[in-house]
Amino acid sequence: MALAFGALFVALVLCALAAPLWADLAGRGPEATNVTGKIEVDGRQVDVVSLDGTPIGPQWRSEYFLGADANGRDVMVRLLYGARNSLLIGIAAALLTTILATLVGLLAGYLGRWVDAVARSALDVIWAFPVILLGVALATALAVGGLQIGPFTLEAGSTAISIAVIAVVYVPYMARPIRGEVLALREKEFVEAARAQGAGPLRTMLSELLPNLSSTIVVFAPLMVANAILLESALSFLGVGVVPPAPSWGNMIDAGVERLVTAPHLAIVPGAMLVATVLALNVLGDGVRDAFDPRSRASWGARRP
Repeated sequence: MALAFGALFVALVLCALAAPLWADLAGRGPEATNVTGKIEVDGRQVDVVSLDGTPIGPQWRSEYFLGADANGRDVMVRLLYGARNSLLIGIAAALLTTILATLVGLLAGYLGRWVDAVARSALDVIWAFPVILLGVALATALAVGGLQIGPFTLEAGSTAISIAVIAVVYVPYMARPIRGEVLALREKEFVEAARAQGAGPLRTMLSELLPNLSSTIVVFAPLMVANAILLESALSFLGVGVVPPAPSWGNMIDAGVERLVTAPHLAIVPGAMLVATVLALNVLGDGVRDAFDPRSRASWGARRP
């Protein structure tokens, strides 16, 4: 089952990569409006957007395959380009979370003392806030004027802000387990042997501890991507993520909620894509966890009737 859902996620990624091909087939880009346009349906001309503002539904052909939105934009084209944005932000944020969490967990767990005290305090502060509230607060603050730290600049309205916010928010959820594992590993014989051979802290962490954390990192990776995609959709839904008219699943759902009765496809289609992606990653993550942790798989099998 994990492999099947992993294949589903790969298929979704390939569909997102093929967005320009579908846009060429449909004859319009993700931001091209067509409020006053008409298309032929069953031999008659139909408004893409009616006089009362209701867009057409799915047509099941290359042009307006999944219908149009209130601005006459092709929902299928926007869905695929929105997938590119959502997946890009989710994967990049999860990668940055993994790097930061691994670094913090290694330093805090191995060095201990004041380094561990400072790291634990910082992680506890982030942990204390609900994910969405902290994400919205940080994204809103950075959306006004961006952020500049030395040579690094985050421009207001860029996707880099969403990536940075999501990465920072989820660091404690991965750094704390890694720190706990490092605390256990640093007392093992192979670490003592490395110290006895004259290995310094940096060499010990990179050559002895980090390889033993690989299974934990691999297990967390798909779950972090799923959580990052969900948070990105929530931020875009609330207006502090991907800035319209650029599409993402979150702002597409936000636009669809306003017309849930007259044009339900506007919210259902991106919502279904979001559910399928997160479900695929969660099932894949469970499969990876069972593969790298035989004890959990054995205990699960023992509980079966």
